[in-house]
Amino acid sequence: MPTEILMPALSPTMEEGTLAKWLVKEGDTISSGDVMAEIETDKATMEFEAVDEGVMGKIVIPEGTEGVKVNDVIAVLLEEGESADDIGDVSASEPAAAAEAPAAQAAAPAAATPAPAAPAKDGKRIFATPLARRIAADKGLDLTTMAGSGPHGRIVKADVENATAAPKAAAPAAKTDAPAAATMAAGPATDVVLKTYADRPTEEVKLDGMRKTLAARLTEAKQSVPHFYLRRDIQLDALLKFRSQLNKQLEPRGVKLSVNDFIIKACALALQQEPEANAVWAGDRTLKFEKSDVAVAVAIEGGLFTPVLKDAEMKSLSALSAEMKDLAGRARERKLAPHEYQGGSFAISNLGMFGIDNFDAIINPPHAAILAVGAGAKKPIVGADGELTVGTVMSTTLSVDHRVIDGALGANLLNAIKDNLENPMTMLA
Repeated sequence: MPTEILMPALSPTMEEGTLAKWLVKEGDTISSGDVMAEIETDKATMEFEAVDEGVMGKIVIPEGTEGVKVNDVIAVLLEEGESADDIGDVSASEPAAAAEAPAAQAAAPAAATPAPAAPAKDGKRIFATPLARRIAADKGLDLTTMAGSGPHGRIVKADVENATAAPKAAAPAAKTDAPAAATMAAGPATDVVLKTYADRPTEEVKLDGMRKTLAARLTEAKQSVPHFYLRRDIQLDALLKFRSQLNKQLEPRGVKLSVNDFIIKACALALQQEPEANAVWAGDRTLKFEKSDVAVAVAIEGGLFTPVLKDAEMKSLSALSAEMKDLAGRARERKLAPHEYQGGSFAISNLGMFGIDNFDAIINPPHAAILAVGAGAKKPIVGADGELTVGTVMSTTLSVDHRVIDGALGANLLNAIKDNLENPMTMLA
């Protein structure tokens, strides 16, 4: 029986994507693990590998198509001995039509299809290959109780072949996307805005997936996370002198440390010094971490990434510098894998290189804090002996989620970051 190839979920939050490019054509022989297509998510362009094997019988979704929903049929794979006549009527319009009429689907039973629809667990779709779903249906297996061994946890043929039947759990009521829609709808309605500026020359710019996601997540974060802000000026003279000495010694190795590398290290160590602050908000509880996984905002065309440097407290400054350069470079090319930009408990947003003196950053849930870093500038300061002198001062603002970190703990965390940066040699101890 022909196997339907479905739009994969390439990250836990992916709901739709763009089928950027097909790397195979109809009639090609496909083996498990072959790269079939390039798919753009809201964050990256990723390769899609085949799970099953056979012959590409029909490409349902042409390359360049945007807004393809997860689990929509994108192609049909033929098994040995099958031909295109066995495919039947599968068109790209069917998933779109289904998406446009969810109320009609809820009111009437869905038409029978060659493979059972993907089940749901706790309101989330369970991802399984069509062949695995057919075998599960024949054997009376409940896919919601199974863990998949395929890419991104997808249930494949091997997972169901030797499984024994178990009673199926009742399907929960379908959840709507009303909260997300409400978040995106914040502010005046589109038609009102268009009417307001109807007499002015304007250009409409279509929102891509990344910009839509940023708009929704940051609006939700600002509305739902109880932010409070802590500010400290940090004197950089000792750090700049120490950095210059290190860079001179590291020059033969081709290593050049930036101030941002020191900031990453200082934050990672501060999370170890104040372990209660190394946590995230998890709905009805907090999760505390042993390691310091620090996310760093990287501006790219049309949005931003926050690649995560894991175990940052244990890495040398040169290792952090090399890893950050690699992650930032691939972020600008949208070549990061989901595990490289998801996670972390703490983030850094540095706009100092743009000449910004200070600003307040928005927390990226579930993170509990984000450090906003401004530019270092020459300013008059009072020295330890009480004399007025000139020093290089950097303004920082720590945005904190009050559900996770209270005022005193947040102050201790920011003070630890300041102490690490003003005494940079201690970070090597």
